[in-house]
Amino acid sequence: QGAKTLRGGKMEDVIFAGTSTRGPLGRAEVVLTIDNSDGALPIEYSEVTISRTLFRNGQSEYAINGESCRLLDVQELLSDSGLGREMHVIVGQGRLDDVLAAGPEDRRGFIEEAAGILKHRRRKEKTLRKLEAMQANLTRLSDLAGEVRRQLKPLGAQAEVAREAQNIQAELRDARARLLADDVVTLRSALDAHNQTESERHTERIVLQEQLERAVLQIRHIEADTSAEEVDSARRLVFGLESMQERLRGLFTLANQRLSFLGADSEATPLGSGVTPAMIDAGETEVERLRAAIGEAETLWRESGEATTAARARLDEIDEQIVAAQALVAAYDLELNTLRGRRDAADARLASVLSEMARQQASIDAARERATLARDVLAAAESDSVSDAGATALNEAYDQAQRDVTAADALLDELRETLHSLERERDSLQGRTGALSMALDQRDGSTAVIAAKIAGIRGLVAEHVQIEPGFETAIAAALGSLSDAVLADNLDAGVTAMASARTGDLGRVELVVATGAPVSSGAPVRVAGLTPATDVVTAPDGVMALLRTTLIADDVEAARAAWVGPLAQNADDVTVITREGDVLTRHVLRGGSSKKQSRIELVAERDAAASRLDVVVATIDSSRFALADQRATAEVAKERAAAALSALRDFDAQLAQRSEALNRARVQSEAADAELARIEDGLVAATAALAQTQAEAESAAAELAAREATPRPQLDVEARDGASAELERRREAEVQARLDLETARERVRAEELRVESLRQQLEADRQAAEETARRMVIRRRQMESATEVTRDLPAVLTSIDTSVSEARVV
Repeated sequence: QGAKTLRGGKMEDVIFAGTSTRGPLGRAEVVLTIDNSDGALPIEYSEVTISRTLFRNGQSEYAINGESCRLLDVQELLSDSGLGREMHVIVGQGRLDDVLAAGPEDRRGFIEEAAGILKHRRRKEKTLRKLEAMQANLTRLSDLAGEVRRQLKPLGAQAEVAREAQNIQAELRDARARLLADDVVTLRSALDAHNQTESERHTERIVLQEQLERAVLQIRHIEADTSAEEVDSARRLVFGLESMQERLRGLFTLANQRLSFLGADSEATPLGSGVTPAMIDAGETEVERLRAAIGEAETLWRESGEATTAARARLDEIDEQIVAAQALVAAYDLELNTLRGRRDAADARLASVLSEMARQQASIDAARERATLARDVLAAAESDSVSDAGATALNEAYDQAQRDVTAADALLDELRETLHSLERERDSLQGRTGALSMALDQRDGSTAVIAAKIAGIRGLVAEHVQIEPGFETAIAAALGSLSDAVLADNLDAGVTAMASARTGDLGRVELVVATGAPVSSGAPVRVAGLTPATDVVTAPDGVMALLRTTLIADDVEAARAAWVGPLAQNADDVTVITREGDVLTRHVLRGGSSKKQSRIELVAERDAAASRLDVVVATIDSSRFALADQRATAEVAKERAAAALSALRDFDAQLAQRSEALNRARVQSEAADAELARIEDGLVAATAALAQTQAEAESAAAELAAREATPRPQLDVEARDGASAELERRREAEVQARLDLETARERVRAEELRVESLRQQLEADRQAAEETARRMVIRRRQMESATEVTRDLPAVLTSIDTSVSEARVV
């Protein structure tokens, strides 16, 4: 339950925080499985699994056998069996002295914890706390309920007003809907009448169109019978009269329509809304009257508020008196309970002291017997001690065996390292020998002649020359291209080889005859400070003859000194060569640097590597045998060291058992003596405390009797009910006065709006009357003009009709 128990800063530290390759987790889970086959846990399972899941947000989930539960359930389950963080069967570090020096109350707590009563005591305390909290919530709920009841009546009145307003608004919406529906019906009837008139006009237009077509057809027939000139003259006259006739008819029709329109418009003269100045004056008078009522309502509301404040102050005064009385009663009860507790505690301490004295007296006798028995056991253990001579001999044997093992392992490692070094050198030499052999495997005429297996051909010159180390470069420079030449046994074999090379088109070939003049036939040239080439070379006579006049100098300066000194006279055929390969003759000098090795150098290096390879291979074989022998020696040394260690451990175990028995006996003896002394001291202290405890018990009983004789203060709460009822009535009156005030103000605002609406309506009626009078004057003039037109036009139309008829006849 604590991060510090897990050595962390916070509980989130137990959750996997992630790595560079894995993401963090969101929770951690721990599962504890307990064997309950003996029924130690009060649950009907032979195996109990308790788990806790901790989430990163700090929440936890607990489960018993997979079923979710509370932390309290887990604690109670474990406490019934003595398990858990606060186990009574284990005394924590630093608590031993507290347990031994505990008083009666503390011992009672330990005993209750061991007996399993502590769990029920904690449940009781938790239940009491819940009941206290519930009582506080219940008290507050009662206060809230009273406050709500006081506010219900004003809220009910407001709700009734709201309901009436809703009904009025519903009736208003219904009336508006009915008016709109009537307007829709009227408009639809007008629309249907207009559509019917339009249909009749369309039918009449079709009939007139047919009559017109028939008349036009008759006119065409008549025109066809008359002469062209007369017809044209008559047609023009007819057309003129007809156009005049149509214009006059149109004017007559327009005049009749204007008269009909003006007559209908005069009948539809709008009427006023009926608003009079007297109605406006009456509204203003009502506003003044309602404003005066507002002042009265405000006065009544203020008086109601002052009465409410006075009632609240009276109730507060009564509450303070009740609180003071409750404090006196609580103080009396607390003092009485304290005195009773003090008396009970004093009686319990007295009984505890008496029982403690009896117990300690019995414990002294048992402690004396245990101390005597412990001394006897200690004496027997001390007499059975073992000397250290055997341990010293075993330690020396084990140390010597360890030194032997260390020496054997060191020698084994040295042989192993030597073998590995030789194997690496062998591999290097094998690779070098192979590389040099590949470099010497040339493809030219010489190799072709050798491959032809001609009789008397030995091979390449470089393969038959042995040179002392250090002189390879000099001899290669001395032989030049002849180091890659073919070595023939005699002149006939050489000539045969050249003929074969020419016949087979094998390329140019150089050959050296091995059986030339012997070296002794001409002594080699010798000069002080220079080495004859024949002294450092072993080769066939022909090759030695080529080197008879060659001298080897250590460096160029030594070669130049030889030419300046001893070889200055009569030495035209002498060649001086340095170890670096510089060639000096009387007339030719060849030298400088070159990274390319000659065949002779390569052959010498290959032969040296092959010789070293044989030596290394033989050394490896011998090292392997030595390594195997040393391994066997090391194993024997390890077995001896293991045997010595086992003997030493057996002796140490035996010695530890005896030492443990001796220490146990000594500790038991000392503990028995200390226990005896402690019990004796406790008996002395209990005897001394008996008189004081008796005095304290008598004093506590006397104080309790004196306090119980004092009468308990009385608590009277009846006056508060009357004050509370009075405050409730005052609040209701204040709310009603405030409601009346708001109602009066609302009526004033509504009346003011109505008066203003009447003023606006009166002004609108006046403007409408003026506009109506102006329109009537204009309409009268238009009707007089239209009447004159309709009165004079019929005679004109009759004359025009007669003229048109006469013109058509002509």
